[in-house]
Amino acid sequence: MTALQNTAERASALADTHTVENVSRELQDYNLYTEDKALQEAVAREGAAWAGESLSTFGHAVGRAEYLQLGFAANKYTPEFDTHDRFGNRVDLVSYHPAYHRLMDTAIRHGLHASPWTEPRAGAHVARAAHTYLHSQVEAGHGCPITMTFACIPSIRTTPAIAALWEPKITAREYDPRNVPDVEKRAVTIGMGMTEKQGGSDVRSNSTRAHPLGARGMGEAYELVGHKFFLSAPMCDAFLVLAQTEAGPSCFLVPRWRPDGSKNPLQVLRLKKKLSNASNASSEIELRGALGWLLGEEGRGVRTIVEMVSLTRFDCMIGSAAGMRMAASQALHHCSIRQAFGRVLNEQPLMQNVLADLAIESEAALVTGMRMARALDNAADEREALFMRLGVAVGKYWVCKRAPNHAYEAMECIGGSGVMEDSMMPRLYREAPVNAIWEGSGNVQCLDVLRALQKSPRVVEVFLDELGAARGAHPALDRDMQRLQQDLSAPEDFEYRARDIVDRMARALQAALLLQHAPTGVAEAFCSSRLGAEGQHNVGALPRGVDCAAIIERATPRA
Repeated sequence: MTALQNTAERASALADTHTVENVSRELQDYNLYTEDKALQEAVAREGAAWAGESLSTFGHAVGRAEYLQLGFAANKYTPEFDTHDRFGNRVDLVSYHPAYHRLMDTAIRHGLHASPWTEPRAGAHVARAAHTYLHSQVEAGHGCPITMTFACIPSIRTTPAIAALWEPKITAREYDPRNVPDVEKRAVTIGMGMTEKQGGSDVRSNSTRAHPLGARGMGEAYELVGHKFFLSAPMCDAFLVLAQTEAGPSCFLVPRWRPDGSKNPLQVLRLKKKLSNASNASSEIELRGALGWLLGEEGRGVRTIVEMVSLTRFDCMIGSAAGMRMAASQALHHCSIRQAFGRVLNEQPLMQNVLADLAIESEAALVTGMRMARALDNAADEREALFMRLGVAVGKYWVCKRAPNHAYEAMECIGGSGVMEDSMMPRLYREAPVNAIWEGSGNVQCLDVLRALQKSPRVVEVFLDELGAARGAHPALDRDMQRLQQDLSAPEDFEYRARDIVDRMARALQAALLLQHAPTGVAEAFCSSRLGAEGQHNVGALPRGVDCAAIIERATPRA
């Protein structure tokens, strides 16, 4: 060997510092639906078995590596805002990265914005919720305009003349992001403007006013003057807006452009600088004599928009459940590959305890959301409508509130690489608090439960009947049901105790559903770790006797 050859070999050896081993790999190129046993079971159980093939095809498409990257791009390249074009014309233009547009296009082409309205059938809401659950795992921000477009239909339908003009475009399976008058479009999206600085969730304190341009009443034209501290998705073609009339808070459909093609003076002041949901624009606006048409009756605006809010709250619950599923999937996947101290992580007892706990929480969130979807499908049934009245508020409160710590614990399972921004975990962690705050914070949901109890005492009977389907299946649930019955029959200091009571309502509901529908090991582990605990349960504190390995096997996606 020549000296030159020896030197070259030594240099090569020095350059090659180590072999990359014992590392995980990206969770990608897998079918989000067929690798989710709990979801498949829920879809069949709740009345949408007919959608299985569509969901399988969809789950495969959105689980591809290339498609999952859209979520990263949409959040890296955030919306940009221009008040005017280069010639000085007011345009209020919000520009998005192509990745965001592709996510929106996929959602709309698959009917996530409208399918229960355009194709009503048994299980339609269940099927839509399942598709939404899958797509939300890819990216959360685009879900805001999709949800509002979906949820606006009941409010629009209060006024048949407006519905006749707008509903065909709202429900069309086309995506048209152009900033042009709606008369030039075959498809539109809908946003919402309720919140003002001085009131927040107290929308009856709103100061924005509406003045009739001629005749008053349903479907008539008004001019709106005021502000909205939060206007969601300002690139939408029209917005449901609350404003005061002589009769009180009223609901209006306010387009971005007037019918004559001129710019409606709904002027965006700025885009909000948010912790998360970066792909989605939220804005602050002023209404400077903006044209709007009255939906429903004057003074009944809260009633007109309340069903929309119920549906957006439902989607918040589904979105948080989706975030939990993806967080659990990331942790379960990582821990099925990574080794430490001579063993794969998911074979180690303490990590098994944590992973199984994450999987249980995820399945409990899913089973709650899908039961609510069945209630939506059967809202014409008085019992189901009453159950939904309480169940959506209870579920939205609990599932959305559980999401942040769930995301954190999943991140901790992955360790240092899970904190890196080229991982999905930081985005999931930042997204987790959003749904708990949007569409009514935790306290608002608890007060909504109180209002429901006061307005219609029969909702308690219906809710307890729902729990009663699992009576005798677990002693801890039986004890909780008895205690809840006592508390709900004596609501004199309910407002002070509301969080504790709603906490227990949520846990009891999840326990009842899991005991009826989940594998025995999942249900038993949930009941033994969550019932009777006064908010003290920590992730990874499952009791003795839980078959963690079986729970982990059930929940782990294979990619």
